[in-house]
Amino acid sequence: MKGDGSAEAKKKALARVLDEIDSNFGAGAIMRLGEAGKAKVATFPSGAMTLDIALGGGLPRGRIVEIYGPESSGKTTLALHAMAEMQKLGGTVAMIDAEHAFDPEYSQRLGLNVDDVIVCQPETGEMALEVVDTLVRSSAVDLICVDSVAALVPRSEIEGEIGMVQVGAHARLMSQALRKINVNAAKAGTTIIFLNQLRSKVGVIYGSPEVTTGGNALKYYSSVRLDIRRKEVIKGKAGEDDTGVRCKVKVAKNKVAPPYKIAEFDMLFGRGVSRDGCMLDAGEQVGTIERKGAYYYFNGEKLGQGREKTLSFLDENPEMKATIETDVRARLAEKMGLLNGTIAPKATEAEDDDEEFFDDDEDVIAEAR
Repeated sequence: MKGDGSAEAKKKALARVLDEIDSNFGAGAIMRLGEAGKAKVATFPSGAMTLDIALGGGLPRGRIVEIYGPESSGKTTLALHAMAEMQKLGGTVAMIDAEHAFDPEYSQRLGLNVDDVIVCQPETGEMALEVVDTLVRSSAVDLICVDSVAALVPRSEIEGEIGMVQVGAHARLMSQALRKINVNAAKAGTTIIFLNQLRSKVGVIYGSPEVTTGGNALKYYSSVRLDIRRKEVIKGKAGEDDTGVRCKVKVAKNKVAPPYKIAEFDMLFGRGVSRDGCMLDAGEQVGTIERKGAYYYFNGEKLGQGREKTLSFLDENPEMKATIETDVRARLAEKMGLLNGTIAPKATEAEDDDEEFFDDDEDVIAEAR
């Protein structure tokens, strides 16, 4: 009986505390998870169907995403495809072009409605990140792409002389900005894609010498990190130029689905991600397409011998292609547990060994030097 009284007293004390917190910080500042409904992480397509499978449904809304890789590996093209997909869903997108290299004509060929894209070409890193935070707090923008982290040059570096050492300035800038942006993005449901470059550490004997720019903050705040590489060149016909590259993307970090998945897709020069190629690969993964030796089949009907001939057949038969795509998307939705663009992953967040970090840690200082 005494235990029942103690439990009842705890419940009353907890209720008083919750009411006090709500009155101090506003309604909804704290609540029981059951009162908020089932936690679902909304997603949207990345533009590559095979990558959506690896991500567990697509890119998450309201989260920070980092795409990094070597030069000319397809980082910007992949981000532009994601922006185009968001526009198809009726969303508003913005491009923070810190590299001052945005190509409207190429973007339009990828399916982006450039007339509706919000573009900012900032003069300093502080300006770029302040614009990002302002857009996020407006809750009017659904997707923001920052191209790239390496080009977010601190004002002190721009105003200083060339060759002047600014130890840790870039890392401090990113760390301070992300502390604000991360919280605001989650509240607004705005996805922010940061494109990043690779650098090589000097004197590394064991492990990879590659490191991304901007310190460690972005690694911690990112819910998804994508490592994109060129796997091989897609050769053209005899006497013709190469047509594209085969890209390999590793999900290096994923807080909304199991990580370390790998996706591959074709990226064609001047046209971006091969939609038909992704559909064929994804169809094989979900069971829509069956491959026996070099032949591809759909519902027992032969589509072609070899990948190139099968893609040519689909291009010449749009009705068949539409039927296959519908079946692939239906199976993909069933597999991922998608419902109206949202996903409720059964997998728990991948364990994150992230620990407290400091702006002046040895890695940042070494990078600045």
